[in-house]
Amino acid sequence: MNDRTGKLRLGVLISGGGTTLQNIAECIARHELPAEIACVIASNVQAYGLVRAERLGLARHVVSRRDFATAEAFSEHVAEVLRGAKVHLVCMAGYLSLWRIPADFLPSPPTAPRVMNIHPALLPKFGGKGMHGLHVHAAVLAAGEKESGCTVHFADNQYDHGPIIVQRLCPVLAGDTPETLAQRVFAEECRAYPEAIRLYAEGRLKVVDGNVETTG
Repeated sequence: MNDRTGKLRLGVLISGGGTTLQNIAECIARHELPAEIACVIASNVQAYGLVRAERLGLARHVVSRRDFATAEAFSEHVAEVLRGAKVHLVCMAGYLSLWRIPADFLPSPPTAPRVMNIHPALLPKFGGKGMHGLHVHAAVLAAGEKESGCTVHFADNQYDHGPIIVQRLCPVLAGDTPETLAQRVFAEECRAYPEAIRLYAEGRLKVVDGNVETTG
């Protein structure tokens, strides 16, 4: 899984501000993750995460769906960039384009898939198309939920679907707005994603009967 440096090579997919990218990079800098970010792919040139990536000295690519005639051509180009960077694990980090994950990133169980996603809610609730950013937190509040949190899962070719690796909880407080709840959930995301990546880097994740088992 790891290259000769002993580090897991990550490809990070972004569409917006890149706060999750920043968190992963800071965990690596503190030697909390045996990983390195091999490349960053943004779905649009306006993504502020590209600015963060430049400041971090990371390889940056923009692959926009509108530049390709078909979804298949777009998806294959994303895969080609990742393969070219010799990425071991893909981390979706607020990535809003539908990338059709190719077979070489979705090996057969019990081998763990090579694509993770983080979602700012407790899946399977409040997932699916359109459930991103503040829309998720507004939906949680409208439903009267008493707790929320985040989910890290292996991604497949459905929105917010796939075997769950890590979930972390936080309370929904009286008077919460989507913005205040988002801050509390993001604090849990900053713990959950590095934990999932670390387990992967240690080779401790496998998929059995559609569920993730942690070994060791």
